[in-house]
Amino acid sequence: MRQTRVLMGMPITVEVVDDDAEEAINAVYSYFEYVDEKFSTYKDTSEISQINKGLLKPEQFSSDMNEIFDLSQRTKEESHGYFDISRGEGDGYDPSGIVKGWAIYNAAKLLQSIGFHNFFVDAGGDIQVSGKNAEGKTWTVGIRDPFDKTQQKIVKKLFIQSEGVATSGTYIRGQHIYNPKERASRITDIVSLTVIGPNVYEADRFATAAFAMGRAGIQFIEGLEGFEGYLIDTEGIATMTSGFERYTKER
Repeated sequence: MRQTRVLMGMPITVEVVDDDAEEAINAVYSYFEYVDEKFSTYKDTSEISQINKGLLKPEQFSSDMNEIFDLSQRTKEESHGYFDISRGEGDGYDPSGIVKGWAIYNAAKLLQSIGFHNFFVDAGGDIQVSGKNAEGKTWTVGIRDPFDKTQQKIVKKLFIQSEGVATSGTYIRGQHIYNPKERASRITDIVSLTVIGPNVYEADRFATAAFAMGRAGIQFIEGLEGFEGYLIDTEGIATMTSGFERYTKER
């Protein structure tokens, strides 16, 4: 069973190969609705908006909010300051660079806790898979050509077994990622950076941090154990980490 719904401002696709999955899929979408209500910076009633308005003190934060703040701080330290959810002094926080991958990963764990083992969760191009697809084969994930305005052309096909894949880029949403060390500067040397990690949460947070580094981001991913990356620069030239190619072959 496969469904796509628009939530959190993006299409979210859930495919569960096993039988009798409708109730589980509905539970996944209910979870994404909960995440949106809590973390959306576009909703005045969300917890993060209340925090940004100064209406909630740290001791009033929910456990999920505390977890996101803790994970964000850890990612900031691990990326040498290139990941930062603060918008600038006095401008509040935007945790979207970590919330999406975290939410997808939690949705996958929800499916597993119910007893499903073969599934695919895609939120805005960030993906977590488990098990096999409907044909009993390894799941495939495509990296889009960032210069194709139809968003249909694929430049690489990946074969993923239980890993997560996340892509950061400016080709769909424009310049929405910034370098926290040079907030006024635009990132103009790269357009797309895809990261494969042990799960989508890990892939997503480091994809965001690495993209903020610009061209140097691919070297950062190269230095992370258990991660691979694929960068496309503004000239259309791709650079990949040393172990990336193994994911382009069916396993």
